[in-house]
Amino acid sequence: MEIKSAEFVISNTKVELCPQDNLPEYAFIGRSNVGKSSLINMLTNRSKLAMTSATPGKTLLINHFLVNKEWYLVDLPGYGFASRGKKQVEKIQRIIESYILGREQMTNLFVLIDIRHNPQKNDLEFFEWLGENGVPFAIVFTKADKIGIGKAKDNVNAYLRKLSEQWEELPPYFISSSEKKIGRSEILDYIDSINHSIKG
Repeated sequence: MEIKSAEFVISNTKVELCPQDNLPEYAFIGRSNVGKSSLINMLTNRSKLAMTSATPGKTLLINHFLVNKEWYLVDLPGYGFASRGKKQVEKIQRIIESYILGREQMTNLFVLIDIRHNPQKNDLEFFEWLGENGVPFAIVFTKADKIGIGKAKDNVNAYLRKLSEQWEELPPYFISSSEKKIGRSEILDYIDSINHSIKG
């Protein structure tokens, strides 16, 4: 897929205020500091696209970017903020859950995982929650350039082994590096193939 255009459209906290044009939406979510903004900028080939919504507090919002006038890339608030107060965490959780469970246009959720770390409890719990609610998702392992491709593959395999303890069928996954543009074409081709299957 060639990215011809990508533009910031709207930020909000309420699902009912999201765009109403029924285009497919591909949402990206992950723990804080997983490299979500960098990945979004890398995928769209726009160095500061995700930054347009990165003023303080904006990370607590649902951010819509229109790509090629055909589909939305949706930047969701991160989860697993240890430093935030309980009320703030609950608010973020409500925003995430209302979008993921209530947004019919959400076609696929990409869950970002920092490839350098062992499986984290709140990531595994989040996957479990997605499975229980029948949410279609794929995993994007980020920051592969930080540890080398061989070690990256070992870490991914360890992660998949952990997931297979609970899952009969594993979700699609991608290994990425925003700095080296690893995984860009694979993720975009995956989105493209889903878009084609929707159009029939």
